[in-house]
Amino acid sequence: MRAPEFWSRRGGISASLSPLGAAWGAAAAARRGLANPWRAPLPVVCVGNITVGGAGKTPLAIALSRYLAAAGRTPHLISRGYRGQLPGPVRVDPDIHGAAEVGDEGLLLAAAAPTWVGRDRAAAARAAADAGADIIVMDDGFQNFDLATDLSVIAIDGGYGFGNGCVMPAGPLREKLETGLARADAAVMIGVDRFGAGEIAARFLPVANAHIVPAGSFDDIAGHPVVAFAGIGRPGKFFDTLAEMDCRMVETHEFPDHHRYDSDEIMRICERAAELKATPVTTAKDAARLPPEARRMVKSLSITLEWQDPEALEHLLSPVLGHG
Repeated sequence: MRAPEFWSRRGGISASLSPLGAAWGAAAAARRGLANPWRAPLPVVCVGNITVGGAGKTPLAIALSRYLAAAGRTPHLISRGYRGQLPGPVRVDPDIHGAAEVGDEGLLLAAAAPTWVGRDRAAAARAAADAGADIIVMDDGFQNFDLATDLSVIAIDGGYGFGNGCVMPAGPLREKLETGLARADAAVMIGVDRFGAGEIAARFLPVANAHIVPAGSFDDIAGHPVVAFAGIGRPGKFFDTLAEMDCRMVETHEFPDHHRYDSDEIMRICERAAELKATPVTTAKDAARLPPEARRMVKSLSITLEWQDPEALEHLLSPVLGHG
């Protein structure tokens, strides 16, 4: 979902909605208290966030899984498969599944490691264990209590922080800030910390720092005119990445998060780009939701995380790697 403007600062609207936020927070606490999570026979690393949408959970989950694989482990990823039709658990096969079946995030994760989507996270974890995983990375599972976790890592968007610090619908928080930070084991600040969220988080847990950078070579768009479009939690982050690549953005188009594009929409964007003598560019996550025939017409930008401290991932994962 796209965050409303008043979520970024306190004011009359957030104050009027604060009783509903308190009720939401109480309901979240009750769900935690009543939960009876299943304990998997292998370590489970949970990646999530405290705010709604766009913090960088999926790139973080991918980075953790790739590090684990490089360290000699056999990680499998599990995800809800948001907006996918298959209830699961099912192993994602990009050759036969599309975003409509397993969600756009499921397809991105599957490019990094074996991935299972399922509305029942415990069932997905069982399937992964039976298929040979020796460690599980669960994407967007911090508020899910079906599966016990051994390490919980939250992603924080440096360009947004914790918004106005209020719980939904008064603000972007999924639960009270102090409660969420106390439940987590570590945090990753993604991007420049513009609102001091890292300092707040550091009172409760260790914080690592990373930046989003393009993955691979994009010489064909760097320094050239582009028409950029995105249907993600915070499209501005994508546009900022293109700007940092010295792309000349002649036009931008924002769509709702997880927007399902149709052929006519993409054709209009491509025709507009042709008029402006520019290249249409979108995110890899958006590309997974494009009609198959439209993917050849659009450049997709893949991203990865670059760590401020090269040893950050080792420190982050040491509790489940037996190093500390």
